[in-house]
Amino acid sequence: MRVLITGVSGFVGSHLSHHLLESLTDVELHGTIFGDRPDHLSPRITCHPLNLKDEQATRTLIESVRPDQIYHLAASAVVHRSFDSPWQTIENNILAQLNVLLGCIAAKIAPRILIVSSGEVYGVDQDVEHPTREDSPMRPANPYAVSKVTQDMLGLQYFLSHQLPIMRARPFNHIGPGQHTGFVASDFASQIARIEAGQQEPVMRVGELSVERDFTDVRDIALAYRLIVERGAAGEAYNVASGHAHSIRYLLDTLLSYTSAEIQVQSNATTIRSSGVRRSCGDSSRLNRATGWQPTIPIEDTLRDVLNDWRQRVRQAEKP
Repeated sequence: MRVLITGVSGFVGSHLSHHLLESLTDVELHGTIFGDRPDHLSPRITCHPLNLKDEQATRTLIESVRPDQIYHLAASAVVHRSFDSPWQTIENNILAQLNVLLGCIAAKIAPRILIVSSGEVYGVDQDVEHPTREDSPMRPANPYAVSKVTQDMLGLQYFLSHQLPIMRARPFNHIGPGQHTGFVASDFASQIARIEAGQQEPVMRVGELSVERDFTDVRDIALAYRLIVERGAAGEAYNVASGHAHSIRYLLDTLLSYTSAEIQVQSNATTIRSSGVRRSCGDSSRLNRATGWQPTIPIEDTLRDVLNDWRQRVRQAEKP
């Protein structure tokens, strides 16, 4: 079975590729990358340097690989940066996906395709008493969310208009080892690791701590994606979420409990940008019914792994 992962070298792509290679015995794994091949990817992955905004190059790749499954992960994914570069975010996320779908149509193939939307599509005014379901209204509160609404609806449209077997995942926040800075748990952990190593003064600068988000371990996310592709219903949308919201303060306090360093916490107003979403929590019961998926890794274990990953990265950066 041939599988194509777009954005295979990214945070989720790296974990997903590892999961597929561990879980499937007959997989021929291909992945698109933007730039040079990173060292952390398995040599079993055939990497294809590609700008997915190049329609002809994308068509050529899909015609050549002719995948049985496609996991479309490649996207601009940092919410706060989308305010600074709204058109770049929207253009990149929509055009890349559209070219993948057009490539399948041109090649006359119908692989099972996972489109990665986002829990951000639900935006403001989510029910604070109950986790958000897939039939909740979409009220995007940032340009990134707008791009994901469009990706989501493009997936539905090409299922309806061209009968492509497309499933749509709507993951809520996910964290884990290997995540870059620009995301809250990784930002906190990287600061703690640098403070422990004496590379930063013992002061952590943080933004808004009272907002609540639904965090799932990226390794549970990878499992969910595989199960959706294998068992999900074409045309359907699936929330991928833990069903529990934690405040950003809880993440910070938990990470600080894993270090013996004396650290002062300072609020940094320049890092605070309100999206209008105070609490976000997803209901993944539809996914559970369809695939049996449920998260298995406690957030406390995830945060410990994130911190240990950053400790290792800091140590490696110190080596001559």
